[in-house]
Amino acid sequence: MVNTQVGYALKQAQALLHARMEEALAPLGLTVSQYSCLHSLRREPGISAAALARATFVTRQSMNALLQQLIDRGLVDRPAQAETGRALPAVLTAAGGSALDSAQVLVDAVQERMLGDLTPAETAALERALGACIRSLG
Repeated sequence: MVNTQVGYALKQAQALLHARMEEALAPLGLTVSQYSCLHSLRREPGISAAALARATFVTRQSMNALLQQLIDRGLVDRPAQAETGRALPAVLTAAGGSALDSAQVLVDAVQERMLGDLTPAETAALERALGACIRSLG
């Protein structure tokens, strides 16, 4: 068995991707976590804060603070009281959707830069391989 450092390379790539995304999103006043939150809310409007925290890799406490920042900026709306139970479902506002559209263009450009030296076949193989790694560890 070859002693490769795939895990280290993966972590290094993730750290650099995160840093480049932070740089790209900075002019919009968004962090990667905020972008990820907006992205998740578009996919699943009304998702619970706990599920949103899991989807964006932050703690529930951090998610509450993050949501409040987005609410204060008018990018997310959340009812003051729950209709039933305790959940306060968050949804994107029109301004949040517009901010996400602008952010997506920037994030896509970072991803294109990251994959720029790969052929389409290599990109597809990378996606399959990472999917297999995720399944194996999940």
